[in-house]
Parts: sequence; C-alpha cells; structure tokens
Amino acid sequence: MATDARDHATVSELLGAWALRALPTDEQRAVPAHLADCEECAAEAERLTATIRALDGPNGNANGDGNGNGNGNGHGAAGVPPDDAAGRPFRTTGTGPLAAALARRPPVPRASSAAPHAQPYAATVAALQALLAEADEAWSTEVVHGWTVRDTVAHLIAADEPLAVHLGLPGHEPPADVPLDGDWRTEWEARTRTVIAHERARDPHDTVAVWRDRAAELLAAPAARDTELAAQAATLMGARLPVAEHFLVRAFETWIHSHDIGRALGRPVPPPPAGHLWRLVRLAVRILGQALGPRATPVALTVADASRSTEWVLGSEDEPVRAELALDPVDFCLLVGGRAAPDTLPPGTGDPRAARTLLDRAARLAWL
Repeated sequence: MATDARDHATVSELLGAWALRALPTDEQRAVPAHLADCEECAAEAERLTATIRALDGPNGNANGDGNGNGNGNGHGAAGVPPDDAAGRPFRTTGTGPLAAALARRPPVPRASSAAPHAQPYAATVAALQALLAEADEAWSTEVVHGWTVRDTVAHLIAADEPLAVHLGLPGHEPPADVPLDGDWRTEWEARTRTVIAHERARDPHDTVAVWRDRAAELLAAPAARDTELAAQAATLMGARLPVAEHFLVRAFETWIHSHDIGRALGRPVPPPPAGHLWRLVRLAVRILGQALGPRATPVALTVADASRSTEWVLGSEDEPVRAELALDPVDFCLLVGGRAAPDTLPPGTGDPRAARTLLDRAARLAWL
C-alpha cells in the first residue's frame, strides 16, 4: 500500500474493495495487518464479508475448494485471498449471484485506483452490481416513486448524467428534450421520465449495462483520480460543490437506491463502510447547514455510532443553542435521503420546535 497498513483512515476507506477482493495483490495482503490490531475495522470487515457471503448464496464458497478451508469469508485462514497460479488476485469461483455478477461485468477501475473522493462511489457501484445480479426475475418489482427495479436503474443513468457531461462525457440517448436553462428540479424530473421511458423499450440487462458502463467512465475520468481537478467547483443539480463532493453525491444516491432495491427484493443492503459513510455524513451536514442558513435557530447536532461521535452547531452563531439532537449516522443519511421520516427519529432535547425545524429541513433536502 502507498501508506502504512496500520493507518486507520486509509484502511477503513479500502474495506469495501477488500471485501469484494477488488484491490491489487499487495494492498489485499496488507489490510489484515491492520485488522489484527483494530477491533473497529475487524468488525466492519466481518460485517462486509458476511453480507457478501449472503449475496453470493450457499454455492458461492469463495475458497473454491468446497472443503471448508479458510475462515469461510473467502479470505483464507490468514484473512488474505490466495493468488492463482498466474499470480493474479484470487476471485470467487462460486455459482451464487455475486460470483455471476463479478464474472459478467467488464473490467472497471478499481476503487483503489480512484482518489479517496471517488472511492465511495466505486464501492457503491460494485455493491449495486452484485445486488442487480439477483433481479433476473424481478425487474418489474415496484421499488419507489412508482418505479420498478429497471426504472430505478434508468433513473440512476439520468442522475449520473450531469456529472458525466460536466466531465466531458456524452449524454445518454435520447437527447434531452427540455431546455437546460430552467429550474434544475424540473429539468431533472423531465430527464428522468425521458430516460425511464427509453429504457422500458429495452432489455433490462441492457439498461444495467448502460448504467454500469457510465459508472466505469466516471471512475476512469481524470477528475476521479486527480485531487486538484476534483477541487474545482461545479454547479450540478442545483448545488455548487467541488467535483470531489459531486462524486460523493453520486455515492450517496447510488447507495440510497441500492437500499430501495434491496428492500423491494427482500435483500438487506448494508450501509457503506464506516469511512465512506462518515464522508457522506459530513457532506450532508454541510449541505444542511447551507440550507438552514446563518439566521436559523441554533441546534447542536451530534452524529454518533459505536466508534465515533461528532457534533456540529447549525444555525445562528449569535444565539445560544436552543436544542440538541443525537442521531445515528445511517439514520441521519436516510433522513437526508428521504428514506426516514422526522417523527421516527429521536426528538432531541431542548426547544422541540427548533429540533423539529432542523429534522424537517433535512428531510426536504431529498431529491432522490
């Protein structure tokens, strides 16, 4: 690895790719050195590999020998996948849906080849590819907003388009049929309808292939690997953010819709790895703070899980804090993503009106 294997922040960023065995051999072998000393990352790694085992099905023994060798998570007794005879990193040889998804997909840039700002997107794309391998008999299952599984993938094609076009990639067929100088929400909704209608006339696997290939193009773009390019600001979907943060927005939306599809198919979808999840939390807090503005009644927002806790004061800096909220990072992201209602979350303490105002504003941020 380019950094020390025991660097917690670095390893936590790589766990999703490590669990999918998508890292170069040297990085794949270096991660367990950190896991041996870090209970937090070891627990996260076990959760991720357990999820992948479930996705891969009973026949997806990643060890490939069927004799129970190794620890059952596809990484062998030492937590490291063996290389094949040609020295290539080990890949699952099972027959479950994850194995099928990995076998069918074309080469895409590894998460580790992208800069840290693009790695969460790479990981969520890989996870959704694995999930979609289970949708062969369920493309017409309703997911959200009246969309089917196929429609939701088509929506992601449309949602990826603004960043893709900004990075110099061509737009999706058919061309946009609304002016591009109006309200961004109107344009976005119209573009989603157009792309969904277009994709309904195609084979669902072709729709998935278009989405998958566009994701690969985004991850191969120079801005996905060059932090200086990614630092340049762009106004997309009504938000002026550095390109790096637009990649995080793509990761956020891809995960939210993976969550939607997973629920529709009866397949629980885990949240992103902790390092990626906290990037999404920080992005959501910044956008929420901008939406509330500097005159809002100040509220102390604490987001905490078993391993870390961070507090922000959102609103006016000239008044005392009127309320305190404490939320789980997944719950907070689902709230911002429009998948958790404010009244299902802890109400907080202090001024209930101030706390509810913040929760309601967070819920209205969703465009997904």
